[in-house]
Amino acid sequence: MAPTLLVLAGFYPPEQRAIRYADALASAQGGRLVLLHARRASLYDPYIFAGEAMRRQELADDADTAALLAELGGQLHAPTSVELLTDLLPQGLAELTQRYAPALFVLGLPAAPDASPEQLSHTTLELLRAAQFPVLLVPETTTATEPPQRVLIAADREGFVLTPASAPAAGWLRELGAEVTVAHVSAVEDDAGCARALRAVQGSGLIGAGAPTELRGSLHAQPAAGLLSAAADAQADLLVLLARPRSYLGELFHRSVTAQVLHRSALPVLLLPVAEPAEAAAPQPAAAQSSALR
Repeated sequence: MAPTLLVLAGFYPPEQRAIRYADALASAQGGRLVLLHARRASLYDPYIFAGEAMRRQELADDADTAALLAELGGQLHAPTSVELLTDLLPQGLAELTQRYAPALFVLGLPAAPDASPEQLSHTTLELLRAAQFPVLLVPETTTATEPPQRVLIAADREGFVLTPASAPAAGWLRELGAEVTVAHVSAVEDDAGCARALRAVQGSGLIGAGAPTELRGSLHAQPAAGLLSAAADAQADLLVLLARPRSYLGELFHRSVTAQVLHRSALPVLLLPVAEPAEAAAPQPAAAQSSALR
Protein backbone atom coordinates (compact mmCIF):
# COMPACT_ATOMS: atom_id res chain seq x y z
CA MET A 1 0.00 0.00 0.00
CA ALA A 2 1.33 3.46 -0.90
CA PRO A 3 2.27 5.38 2.25
CA THR A 4 0.67 8.54 3.58
CA LEU A 5 2.99 10.87 5.48
CA LEU A 6 1.70 13.51 7.91
CA VAL A 7 4.08 16.48 7.92
CA LEU A 8 4.08 19.24 10.50
CA ALA A 9 4.14 22.16 8.08
CA GLY A 10 5.17 25.81 8.27
CA PHE A 11 7.24 28.41 6.49
CA TYR A 12 10.46 28.34 8.51
CA PRO A 13 13.57 26.41 7.40
CA PRO A 14 13.09 23.30 9.61
CA GLU A 15 9.52 22.76 8.42
CA GLN A 16 10.40 23.52 4.80
CA ARG A 17 13.25 21.01 4.90
CA ALA A 18 10.93 18.38 6.37
CA ILE A 19 8.31 19.01 3.67
CA ARG A 20 10.81 18.63 0.82
CA TYR A 21 12.29 15.46 2.31
CA ALA A 22 8.85 13.95 2.96
CA ASP A 23 7.89 14.75 -0.64
CA ALA A 24 10.89 12.79 -1.90
CA LEU A 25 9.92 9.82 0.30
CA ALA A 26 6.25 9.81 -0.65
CA SER A 27 6.71 10.37 -4.38
CA ALA A 28 9.30 7.56 -4.61
CA GLN A 29 6.67 5.05 -3.42
CA GLY A 30 3.58 6.54 -5.02
CA GLY A 31 2.40 7.89 -1.67
CA ARG A 32 0.79 11.11 -0.56
CA LEU A 33 1.42 13.95 1.89
CA VAL A 34 -0.80 15.66 4.41
CA LEU A 35 0.58 19.08 5.36
CA LEU A 36 -0.59 19.63 8.93
CA HIS A 37 -0.39 23.12 10.39
CA ALA A 38 -0.99 23.71 14.09
CA ARG A 39 -0.26 26.80 16.15
CA ARG A 40 0.61 24.81 19.24
CA ALA A 41 1.19 21.27 20.46
CA SER A 42 -0.54 20.60 23.76
CA LEU A 43 -1.89 17.80 25.89
CA TYR A 44 -4.83 19.92 27.05
CA ASP A 45 -7.39 21.91 25.10
CA PRO A 46 -6.75 25.63 25.79
CA TYR A 47 -10.26 26.53 24.65
CA ILE A 48 -11.88 24.88 27.65
CA PHE A 49 -11.50 28.26 29.33
CA ALA A 50 -10.95 30.58 26.36
CA GLY A 51 -14.11 29.49 24.60
CA GLU A 52 -15.03 28.14 21.19
CA ALA A 53 -15.30 31.62 19.72
CA MET A 54 -11.54 32.12 20.11
CA ARG A 55 -10.88 28.80 18.35
CA ARG A 56 -12.99 29.89 15.38
CA GLN A 57 -11.23 33.25 15.32
CA GLU A 58 -7.80 31.64 15.25
CA LEU A 59 -8.85 29.31 12.43
CA ALA A 60 -10.14 32.33 10.48
CA ASP A 61 -6.82 34.12 11.11
CA ASP A 62 -5.02 31.12 9.60
CA ALA A 63 -6.96 31.17 6.33
CA ASP A 64 -4.02 32.72 4.47
CA THR A 65 -1.71 30.09 5.94
CA ALA A 66 -3.95 27.32 4.63
CA ALA A 67 -4.09 28.91 1.18
CA LEU A 68 -0.31 29.28 0.98
CA LEU A 69 0.23 25.70 2.13
CA ALA A 70 -2.19 24.50 -0.54
CA GLU A 71 -0.21 26.51 -3.09
CA LEU A 72 3.00 24.91 -1.85
CA GLY A 73 1.39 21.47 -2.08
CA GLY A 74 0.67 22.10 -5.74
CA GLN A 75 4.41 22.50 -6.33
CA LEU A 76 5.32 19.13 -4.78
CA HIS A 77 5.66 15.83 -6.61
CA ALA A 78 3.40 13.77 -4.32
CA PRO A 79 -0.37 14.37 -4.12
CA THR A 80 -0.87 16.72 -1.18
CA SER A 81 -3.69 17.90 1.05
CA VAL A 82 -3.73 20.42 3.89
CA GLU A 83 -5.10 20.08 7.43
CA LEU A 84 -5.40 23.12 9.69
CA LEU A 85 -5.61 22.84 13.49
CA THR A 86 -5.32 25.49 16.15
CA ASP A 87 -3.76 22.95 18.53
CA LEU A 88 -2.18 19.57 18.03
CA LEU A 89 -4.02 17.63 20.73
CA PRO A 90 -4.13 13.88 21.43
CA GLN A 91 -7.76 13.66 20.31
CA GLY A 92 -7.11 15.59 17.11
CA LEU A 93 -4.06 13.50 16.30
CA ALA A 94 -6.04 10.31 16.90
CA GLU A 95 -8.74 11.53 14.51
CA LEU A 96 -6.17 12.34 11.83
CA THR A 97 -4.58 8.94 12.30
CA GLN A 98 -7.93 7.22 11.86
CA ARG A 99 -8.76 9.28 8.78
CA TYR A 100 -5.48 8.96 6.91
CA ALA A 101 -3.85 5.80 8.38
CA PRO A 102 -0.42 7.42 7.97
CA ALA A 103 2.82 5.48 8.03
CA LEU A 104 4.81 8.30 9.61
CA PHE A 105 4.60 11.68 11.23
CA VAL A 106 7.37 13.91 9.85
CA LEU A 107 8.81 16.71 11.98
CA GLY A 108 11.55 19.22 11.14
CA LEU A 109 14.23 19.89 13.73
CA PRO A 110 15.89 23.31 14.13
CA ALA A 111 19.64 23.41 13.81
CA ALA A 112 21.61 23.45 17.05
CA PRO A 113 22.00 25.65 19.04
CA ASP A 114 18.54 27.01 18.16
CA ALA A 115 16.94 24.27 20.26
CA SER A 116 18.18 22.21 23.18
CA PRO A 117 17.89 18.41 23.42
CA GLU A 118 15.18 18.86 26.06
CA GLN A 119 13.07 21.06 23.78
CA LEU A 120 13.31 18.66 20.85
CA SER A 121 12.52 15.72 23.09
CA HIS A 122 9.50 17.47 24.62
CA THR A 123 7.89 18.06 21.22
CA THR A 124 8.49 14.49 20.14
CA LEU A 125 7.26 13.13 23.47
CA GLU A 126 3.90 14.88 23.15
CA LEU A 127 3.32 13.38 19.71
CA LEU A 128 4.30 9.88 20.79
CA ARG A 129 2.24 10.02 23.95
CA ALA A 130 -0.81 10.98 21.90
CA ALA A 131 -0.83 7.78 19.84
CA GLN A 132 2.52 5.98 20.23
CA PHE A 133 3.12 7.21 16.72
CA PRO A 134 6.27 6.68 14.60
CA VAL A 135 8.01 10.03 14.09
CA LEU A 136 10.57 10.83 11.42
CA LEU A 137 12.69 13.77 12.56
CA VAL A 138 14.43 15.72 9.80
CA PRO A 139 17.29 17.98 10.93
CA GLU A 140 17.42 21.40 9.33
CA THR A 141 21.09 20.70 8.56
CA THR A 142 20.53 17.43 6.70
CA THR A 143 21.76 17.25 3.14
CA ALA A 144 19.49 14.30 2.29
CA THR A 145 17.24 14.96 -0.69
CA GLU A 146 16.48 11.38 -1.79
CA PRO A 147 14.94 8.32 -0.09
CA PRO A 148 17.42 6.47 2.13
CA GLN A 149 19.71 3.92 0.54
CA ARG A 150 21.54 2.82 3.71
CA VAL A 151 19.66 2.48 7.00
CA LEU A 152 21.25 1.97 10.41
CA ILE A 153 19.05 0.40 13.11
CA ALA A 154 20.27 0.89 16.68
CA ALA A 155 19.45 -2.16 18.80
CA ASP A 156 20.30 -3.63 22.17
CA ARG A 157 20.18 -7.15 23.58
CA GLU A 158 16.46 -7.10 24.36
CA GLY A 159 13.75 -8.49 22.12
CA PHE A 160 10.83 -6.34 20.98
CA VAL A 161 7.69 -6.45 18.86
CA LEU A 162 6.20 -3.84 16.58
CA THR A 163 3.13 -2.01 17.82
CA PRO A 164 0.05 -1.76 15.57
CA ALA A 165 0.87 1.92 14.98
CA SER A 166 4.45 1.06 13.98
CA ALA A 167 3.55 -1.69 11.51
CA PRO A 168 2.91 0.72 8.56
CA ALA A 169 6.23 2.47 9.24
CA ALA A 170 8.01 -0.88 9.26
CA GLY A 171 6.34 -1.74 5.96
CA TRP A 172 7.47 1.59 4.53
CA LEU A 173 11.01 0.85 5.73
CA ARG A 174 11.04 -2.59 4.11
CA GLU A 175 9.66 -1.22 0.83
CA LEU A 176 12.60 1.20 0.61
CA GLY A 177 14.82 -1.73 -0.31
CA ALA A 178 17.72 0.01 1.42
CA GLU A 179 20.87 -1.65 2.72
CA VAL A 180 20.42 -2.32 6.45
CA THR A 181 23.02 -2.26 9.21
CA VAL A 182 22.18 -3.25 12.78
CA ALA A 183 24.44 -1.49 15.29
CA HIS A 184 25.05 -2.43 18.91
CA VAL A 185 27.00 0.02 21.08
CA SER A 186 28.88 -1.11 24.18
CA ALA A 187 31.69 0.15 26.36
CA VAL A 188 33.51 -3.20 26.09
CA GLU A 189 33.62 -5.79 23.33
CA ASP A 190 30.37 -7.75 23.42
CA ASP A 191 29.98 -10.15 20.51
CA ALA A 192 27.11 -11.96 22.23
CA GLY A 193 25.30 -8.63 22.64
CA CYS A 194 25.79 -7.85 18.96
CA ALA A 195 24.37 -11.23 17.97
CA ARG A 196 21.36 -10.83 20.24
CA ALA A 197 20.71 -7.32 18.88
CA LEU A 198 20.61 -8.66 15.33
CA ARG A 199 18.31 -11.54 16.31
CA ALA A 200 16.00 -9.09 18.09
CA VAL A 201 15.65 -6.99 14.93
CA GLN A 202 15.19 -10.02 12.69
CA GLY A 203 12.63 -11.58 15.01
CA SER A 204 10.53 -8.41 15.17
CA GLY A 205 9.74 -8.31 11.45
CA LEU A 206 11.22 -4.84 11.16
CA ILE A 207 13.35 -6.04 8.26
CA GLY A 208 12.30 -8.51 5.59
CA ALA A 209 12.97 -12.20 6.11
CA GLY A 210 16.28 -13.11 4.52
CA ALA A 211 17.12 -9.47 3.76
CA PRO A 212 20.91 -8.97 3.64
CA THR A 213 21.86 -7.21 6.86
CA GLU A 214 25.22 -6.12 8.16
CA LEU A 215 25.98 -6.39 11.87
CA ARG A 216 28.23 -3.71 13.33
CA GLY A 217 29.52 -3.46 16.89
CA SER A 218 30.49 0.03 18.04
CA LEU A 219 32.96 0.27 20.92
CA HIS A 220 32.30 3.54 22.71
CA ALA A 221 31.82 4.73 26.29
CA GLN A 222 29.12 7.21 25.18
CA PRO A 223 26.15 5.45 23.48
CA ALA A 224 25.04 8.49 21.46
CA ALA A 225 28.54 9.13 20.14
CA GLY A 226 28.89 5.42 19.41
CA LEU A 227 25.68 5.36 17.37
CA LEU A 228 26.65 8.43 15.36
CA SER A 229 30.10 6.96 14.75
CA ALA A 230 28.56 3.67 13.58
CA ALA A 231 26.20 5.58 11.27
CA ALA A 232 29.13 7.47 9.76
CA ASP A 233 31.15 4.28 9.28
CA ALA A 234 28.19 2.60 7.56
CA GLN A 235 27.56 5.73 5.45
CA ALA A 236 23.97 5.57 6.61
CA ASP A 237 21.45 8.15 5.47
CA LEU A 238 18.72 7.18 7.96
CA LEU A 239 19.03 6.25 11.63
CA VAL A 240 16.30 4.17 13.31
CA LEU A 241 15.94 4.34 17.11
CA LEU A 242 13.54 2.09 19.02
CA ALA A 243 11.27 3.82 21.55
CA ARG A 244 10.23 1.42 24.29
CA PRO A 245 7.14 2.28 26.39
CA ARG A 246 8.99 2.18 29.68
CA SER A 247 11.29 4.95 28.49
CA TYR A 248 8.81 7.61 27.40
CA LEU A 249 9.24 9.68 30.55
CA GLY A 250 12.47 8.07 31.64
CA GLU A 251 15.96 8.40 30.30
CA LEU A 252 14.85 8.00 26.68
CA PHE A 253 13.66 11.60 26.41
CA HIS A 254 15.34 13.52 29.22
CA ARG A 255 19.08 14.06 28.74
CA SER A 256 19.03 10.63 27.14
CA VAL A 257 20.81 8.84 24.37
CA THR A 258 17.91 9.60 22.04
CA ALA A 259 17.86 13.31 22.91
CA GLN A 260 21.62 13.55 22.38
CA VAL A 261 21.39 11.80 19.03
CA LEU A 262 18.60 14.14 17.91
CA HIS A 263 20.58 17.15 19.01
CA ARG A 264 23.74 16.09 17.18
CA SER A 265 22.61 14.11 14.16
CA ALA A 266 22.66 15.54 10.65
CA LEU A 267 20.82 12.39 9.51
CA PRO A 268 17.04 11.97 9.54
CA VAL A 269 16.07 9.89 12.57
CA LEU A 270 13.08 7.57 12.75
CA LEU A 271 11.74 7.05 16.29
CA LEU A 272 9.82 3.79 16.15
CA PRO A 273 7.64 2.83 19.14
CA VAL A 274 7.94 -0.85 20.01
CA ALA A 275 6.58 -3.08 22.78
CA GLU A 276 8.12 -5.72 24.99
CA PRO A 277 7.25 -9.28 23.84
CA ALA A 278 5.52 -10.02 27.16
CA GLU A 279 3.33 -6.92 26.77
CA ALA A 280 2.24 -8.04 23.32
CA ALA A 281 1.33 -11.50 24.64
CA ALA A 282 -0.64 -10.14 27.60
CA PRO A 283 -2.26 -6.75 26.82
CA GLN A 284 -2.63 -4.41 29.76
CA PRO A 285 -5.98 -2.99 30.88
CA ALA A 286 -6.69 0.47 29.54
CA ALA A 287 -5.97 2.08 32.91
CA ALA A 288 -2.59 0.38 33.13
CA GLN A 289 -1.69 1.45 29.59
CA SER A 290 -2.56 5.04 30.44
CA SER A 291 -0.51 5.09 33.61
CA ALA A 292 2.50 3.67 31.77
CA LEU A 293 2.72 6.87 29.75
CA ARG A 294 2.63 9.23 32.70
